[in-house]
Amino acid sequence: MKPIYIATFHQSRFGKLMGMTVPQIVDAAIDGACRQLGIPASALDVGSIGAACNFSLNEQGLLAGLMAMTPGLAGKPIEAVENACASGGQAVLSVIQKLQLGLGETGIAMGYEKMRDAEGKMDGKLVGKVLGYFSHPGEREGKVFVFPHLFAEVMKQYQDEYGVTERDLAHIPVQEYANARYNPCAQMSKVQITLDQAVNIEGINRYVVEGLPLKTYDCSQITDGYASLILATEEGLARLGLKPADCVQIAGWGQATDPIQKAGRDVLRPVGAYNAMRAAYKMAGVSPEDVNVAEVHDCFSVMGAIGTEVIGKAEPGKGAQYWVDGKAAPDGECGINTSGGLIAKGHPVGATGIAMIGWSALQLQGRAPAELQVMNPKLAATFNIGGPICASVCTVLK
Repeated sequence: MKPIYIATFHQSRFGKLMGMTVPQIVDAAIDGACRQLGIPASALDVGSIGAACNFSLNEQGLLAGLMAMTPGLAGKPIEAVENACASGGQAVLSVIQKLQLGLGETGIAMGYEKMRDAEGKMDGKLVGKVLGYFSHPGEREGKVFVFPHLFAEVMKQYQDEYGVTERDLAHIPVQEYANARYNPCAQMSKVQITLDQAVNIEGINRYVVEGLPLKTYDCSQITDGYASLILATEEGLARLGLKPADCVQIAGWGQATDPIQKAGRDVLRPVGAYNAMRAAYKMAGVSPEDVNVAEVHDCFSVMGAIGTEVIGKAEPGKGAQYWVDGKAAPDGECGINTSGGLIAKGHPVGATGIAMIGWSALQLQGRAPAELQVMNPKLAATFNIGGPICASVCTVLK
């Protein structure tokens, strides 16, 4: 296969896009990436766009057609992909596959989500309802907020099976809020929390579902945002005036999907997630021990723990302890979610997987903010999921 490289990464600040329309968001994601390289969009051969709530919240379909509105992109192989919260990662794989098929030598993968109105306000019940569409219909009944409820059940199962406490898992959001402070694009960069604040039921921190352990600070954000990556083969890099030695390579990738229904399968050790991550490591010819940078899909704190296990940095049930021991900190054994993660950086669903890869590339190039930069970065792993630990997209960067 052809080596695939990241030519550039671009993202908005995550949080509120206010009055930006979907066409304006698509334009900004493409134009921002192209401007960073000083190229016209016509230099791009293929494209893909990921989003999850474009129909339900934005009343907009055929997103590929919006990309083709950009001068220079009309008439080219462009598609829209949807894989719930893994839509961004899927868009990256879509472009990689087009390049591997010989449809072009350069391409752009972008993702976005617009979940708030023009004043930056959100309708929590509506957002909860439409995100619930990405679960099995049989598991929605009786749940006001479907995904927080499903992951509250996962959190309880994790605690019960492994003897992990709420306080253990609270180390994850505390570290991530601390990281977000130094990420200028993070939604919660101006908020800091202590371990006691993350554990105690006071102020805004409350149990989301009665009788289950998930609390406010265990949850990711409702976020507007966009992100884009320009990818290229070696020939494509030459056309863009870049050298492989100056770029990060997507050395391995994997994708797998488990049944959407949570009941009846082992969500603490999700088969698809482990298969996708193993495939990415095998393609890259490396092992988890080689990785010291990672971004994992912490839509809820328990997924920060499970994600740490999926990427191979901890055995099943030991992911939370990895964070308790400080091994996931920027100066730890492997800097995990140094961006702030979904919990503090924000979670614009369609952009999340792209931002994970882009931030990891910045780390490998030594371009992360100084307070967050992992010393001597070697390899990076990313783990992006969609649904109730259903769809998984994993990459390894070097």
